[in-house]
Amino acid sequence: LARAVYNSIADSFEGVCFLGNVRENSITHGLVYLQQMLLSKLVGDERDIKLGDVSEGKKVIERRLNRKKVLLIVDDVDRLEQLKAVAGDSVWFGSGSRIIVTTRNKGLLTSHGIVRTYEVEKLNDKEALDLLRWNVFKTREVDPSYSYILNRTVAFAS
Repeated sequence: LARAVYNSIADSFEGVCFLGNVRENSITHGLVYLQQMLLSKLVGDERDIKLGDVSEGKKVIERRLNRKKVLLIVDDVDRLEQLKAVAGDSVWFGSGSRIIVTTRNKGLLTSHGIVRTYEVEKLNDKEALDLLRWNVFKTREVDPSYSYILNRTVAFAS
């Protein structure tokens, strides 16, 4: 859903950045890596942005982006420090900017002072199965021999 929103409104912004898999990337690469990714995508004129630490990253993000209208999607956030590192304050970004955060933890959004939220309705089993089939096989119809494993996968994920 976040990717679809990103694709549909990206043309309205001076800079766009989809920071995907924040939970996993912050564990694997660290918060400075996420900040560098954000800056390289939104600034656009610098290939290798090197930051010393998270504190420096926050200052650079604000200094470089506070006059720029950006769309930032921060996907799969699970810790407040991740959000503070890449979108610490709305003044970091120019007027008209939009920051969209996806998380399974609504309390995290409240802790960061985010008041406008949208809770995505959970898929029912049939919808989940259709989505899984489409993503795995690129079709809704699959060989019946896959039914058991697909149904078990949906049941496990529910």
